[in-house]
Amino acid sequence: MKLPSFRRAWLLVLLLAASGLACAQPAPIFVLNSLDADISVIDPVTWNEVKRIPTGKEPHHLYMTPDEKSIIVANALADSLTFVDPRTATIQRTVRGIVDPYQLRFSPDMKWLVTAGNRLQHVDLYRWDGKDLSLVRRLPTGKTPSHIYIDSRSTVAYVTMQDSDELVAIDLEQQRIRWRIKTGPMPADVFGTPDDRKVLVGLTGGDSVQIFDVSYLRVPRSIGYIRTGAGAHAFRAAGDGKHVFLSNRVANTISKINLDTLKVVDAYPAPGGPDCMEVLAGGRYVMATARWSKKLVVVDTQTRQVVREVSVGKSPHGVWTLDHSPRH
Repeated sequence: MKLPSFRRAWLLVLLLAASGLACAQPAPIFVLNSLDADISVIDPVTWNEVKRIPTGKEPHHLYMTPDEKSIIVANALADSLTFVDPRTATIQRTVRGIVDPYQLRFSPDMKWLVTAGNRLQHVDLYRWDGKDLSLVRRLPTGKTPSHIYIDSRSTVAYVTMQDSDELVAIDLEQQRIRWRIKTGPMPADVFGTPDDRKVLVGLTGGDSVQIFDVSYLRVPRSIGYIRTGAGAHAFRAAGDGKHVFLSNRVANTISKINLDTLKVVDAYPAPGGPDCMEVLAGGRYVMATARWSKKLVVVDTQTRQVVREVSVGKSPHGVWTLDHSPRH
């Protein structure tokens, strides 16, 4: 009997490991369960949940540091960050006193950690020395700061305001707000084009991605929309430097957007309210957390089919693994 291509790929990994040609086991997959306050650790060979890692109260997002030494979980109501080893799936440490971290993002140069205080309506800028965090500035913002994107030069943080329908640009060196501009309804995730000249915002309250020209330092402009699907929400780079995936939470689809033409070039099914995504090494398989069905959904972008659904915890939010395609 011929095995499906998805299973054949992982069978090859097992055979290589057995023959000594593979130097390490595939890295585990981590899924953050917001309502359970823990992380599901999934074996990517058997696709079984092998353990749970406890986090702080009401975790919403997790993020792998650019040096890939830690996965960080933002525990919003616990006012803490949980650092997890992405290879061994063990807790490295817990950093307390981080107030209301809903979303978080390291600058590419790893000098800044930015957190969005979704509940308390502020953005915090932390300096990072490779070991410890120090708060430099707390900036009051609009209503319900949501998602963060930092440009490739580590100079500007773009933050969406979910309930005041705004996009805010923060100058990291000067620790101040450069500008703010109105967006469409309920802006969520943010993503920048490779040249840093345009910023894309998913409009969860609509069915589109809004495009902003940010090449002018003081005067950003809204220059159009990309219609994707109802509940346009979270981005993940495809890994080829040319495309980005977007989850449409209400439409139960994932859109593939060309970053040159800024048009949708493909779409895939993703049941259960797709949210955050991860792209496995090689770029063929996209994993998405299904917020409403307590699943991790795996999509084959070649066949445009869901090839696996893995049961996880309540309200799964983020997903990360070391065995990923490039994040740009």
